[in-house]
Amino acid sequence: MAAELPHFEVDVELDAKIVVSAFHLEPLVIDEFGCIIGDCQDIFYPVRFSGEVFGSIYGKITLSTENLVGLLTSLYSCQRIPACISILDNLQSHTCQRFKTSMEKLAPLHHFHPPLQNPLTHKPIKPSPSKIFLDSLSSDGHNVTTSLTSVKMMHTQMIKLPQMWNPDAAAKKLISTYLKFGDFQSAAMVFYVGLPRNYLIWNSFVEEFKSSAGSLHIVLEVFKELHGKGVVFDSEVYSVVLKFCTREMDLWLGMEIHGCLIKRGFDLDVYIRSAMMNFYGRCWRLEKAHQVFHEMPNPESLLWNQAIILNLQSEELQIGVELFRKMQLSFLKAETATIVKVLQAGGKMGPLNAVKQIHGYVFRFGLESDLSVCNPLISMCFKNGKHELARRVFDSMDNRNTSSYNSMISGYAALGFLNDAWNLFYELKSYDMKPDIVTWNCLLSGHFLHGYREEVLDILQRMQGEGFKPNQISMTSILQAISELGFLNLGKEAHGYVLRNGFDCDVYVGTSLVDMYVKNHSLTSAYAVFNNMKNKKIFAWNSMVSGYCFNGMFEDALKLLNQMENEGIKPDLVTRTGLISGYARRGYGKEAMIILQGTNRLGLTPNVVSWTALISGCSQAGNCIDSLKFFVQMQQEGVTPNSATIACLLRACAGLSLLQKGKEIHCFSIRNGFIEDVFVGTALIDMYSKSGGLKNANNVFRKIQNKTLASWNCMIMGFAIFGHGKEAISVFDEMQKAGVSPDAITFTALLSACKNSGLINEGWKYFGCMITDYGVNQQLEHYCCMVDLLGRAGYLDEAWDLIHSMPLKPDTTIWGALLGSCQIHKNLKFAESAAKNLSSSWDQLTLLITSY
Repeated sequence: MAAELPHFEVDVELDAKIVVSAFHLEPLVIDEFGCIIGDCQDIFYPVRFSGEVFGSIYGKITLSTENLVGLLTSLYSCQRIPACISILDNLQSHTCQRFKTSMEKLAPLHHFHPPLQNPLTHKPIKPSPSKIFLDSLSSDGHNVTTSLTSVKMMHTQMIKLPQMWNPDAAAKKLISTYLKFGDFQSAAMVFYVGLPRNYLIWNSFVEEFKSSAGSLHIVLEVFKELHGKGVVFDSEVYSVVLKFCTREMDLWLGMEIHGCLIKRGFDLDVYIRSAMMNFYGRCWRLEKAHQVFHEMPNPESLLWNQAIILNLQSEELQIGVELFRKMQLSFLKAETATIVKVLQAGGKMGPLNAVKQIHGYVFRFGLESDLSVCNPLISMCFKNGKHELARRVFDSMDNRNTSSYNSMISGYAALGFLNDAWNLFYELKSYDMKPDIVTWNCLLSGHFLHGYREEVLDILQRMQGEGFKPNQISMTSILQAISELGFLNLGKEAHGYVLRNGFDCDVYVGTSLVDMYVKNHSLTSAYAVFNNMKNKKIFAWNSMVSGYCFNGMFEDALKLLNQMENEGIKPDLVTRTGLISGYARRGYGKEAMIILQGTNRLGLTPNVVSWTALISGCSQAGNCIDSLKFFVQMQQEGVTPNSATIACLLRACAGLSLLQKGKEIHCFSIRNGFIEDVFVGTALIDMYSKSGGLKNANNVFRKIQNKTLASWNCMIMGFAIFGHGKEAISVFDEMQKAGVSPDAITFTALLSACKNSGLINEGWKYFGCMITDYGVNQQLEHYCCMVDLLGRAGYLDEAWDLIHSMPLKPDTTIWGALLGSCQIHKNLKFAESAAKNLSSSWDQLTLLITSY
């Protein structure tokens, strides 16, 4: 006989399957009692039973396992663990003994976790089934769901009695648990039939699914299965499945869905239509997407935006911008992302029409306060060289942030308007908006790009003084500036900073380090950095190959080329050009030509840069005749020269004083529009000056619109060569009025003009003001000019005193200038001293040459 049950008040509202899983039953036990639990649940679940009803039912039933399981689970749901144990004392089976043991372990927990009470009635509050369900699926380390089968049993009960659960939360937990067990198919089932129709939740599912190593292909297979069994989906599900088809490139399923949508009349839904356009545009052809778009009678803004973005992403820039224009004529508003894409397209296309359209659009729709539109618009204006338009956009903005100022500062710095960039920098600080590292990087790169290398180092000190540490982008500009300045020791300090901060892993920083060491002729250090680089890009390889070639280490260059090919990196045209230039500069013009001709056999076509490297290298090596021959051959090959090619040819003509050939190249420049190039103009001045055409040199100089420092220096040197000292000084004065600061070469030309014209007072004047007024250190060539100037004028004593007072050690040019002056003025005393020092210098030079 069964023992009499105690009477108690209780609500029976707990899923039997949750209880079973809470007992940590094995799958075998659940399979054995699954049907019985369901039957018992149908009896006890919907009814609120008192203790008397429970007792009467228990007294009428036998102690069969089937009925006991249902009764036990109901008792357990009431948190009556002792009553359950008293019943289980009558059971002998191994399974029920495990059942009993599990409850004995759980019973003490109820003493520490009493049921919540209603503060008004002081009666226990019934736990929510959905809450208990979610707790059972928790992932906090106390997960009571230990098997996939138990999860599926819980899922079954949720489907049978949906009104008792919070479907959204339960579905999310089910998906997470299924994914934890690797049951991607069941997770996909819940996704389709359990999750609410919310795109954010669906996107979250996709991310969670992919993070669990699941494939969207499984999700699509589940959709096919459900669809094949007659499950009816709404338009939102179809739109999401179309997106999955797009991601997985499932062409035929997407087509089937399209047909199904037409049958059910969903194809006119704007979201469905957008998903279809995206599917056809990415998986088939853009024309199909256009067809879907044009089939819509009155496309809404969503479809316009989709059509524009699809075309721009497919590099159909002209069509995309034209669609944007038509969209404006339809008085529809574009999304911010679309506007940004159109701006990017306008930057690639070159013409300013797209940018101007966006500018007008911003004003028409009052988007002056939309930073996500105005900031890219400013950048696009600068990329098209329209800094005034960029300034108008900036001034019209209602709100500005640091990014707005950075866009302006970056644009001004890139175009060379450095004063304007600094003015905005100070304005930014005056509005209590602190500059960030991007601001400083814009200033660093702008100054480097426009030749202000020393200012780059000044900016570095200033940004460090304001508490900013250079990052990878900063170090790239800094290393490039150090490379051009030839400050090897400072470069080594920068290298140490790079290592301490872990920037050596950055491919651009690593390549800049290699290039810095190469240009400072420290090839051992360059190769050490190169060898430690983990991700060597083609740029680093090219830099090392060029470095070896420029220093005449051709065997090392060829070894590196073999290593390059062994590592699977194919040499490009830049690699070959470096070889060509290196051989040509070292006087191996024929070998360089063989390398150039062999480039075709590698599937590469030599371009104007390759030919220019050959011509320039020969010119620098003094093989000016070869330069002219290669230029003729270049034209025969059908390669059109550029301004750099013309400048190299003019240098070759200047080296041989080939005035007539230089005039021919001058005419060629005029016919082909190169005469406006400042570098060509400067090369023409140099060529005419060295070939006896000073008048022509001056005419070319006067026609140059934007004269560089090199242009001024060439003209001053031209007058110096012909002994026109006054004219040279006049050009120097013009240069100062134009705001161009002189350098060491300027003063060499100016002092040479004074020397050749006998202008002693002017010579002393400019020599003395070099450091005080212009900050240019006096070098050996400046002292040589002054010694020659004084000596020729007969001031040998002053020349002698200057030599012995100079902080630099006199070289052969100094003593040679003094000896020449002594010969003119028949001064044997100083001549003997000069000859003696000159002989000593020659002996040292001979010894040095011998040692090499």
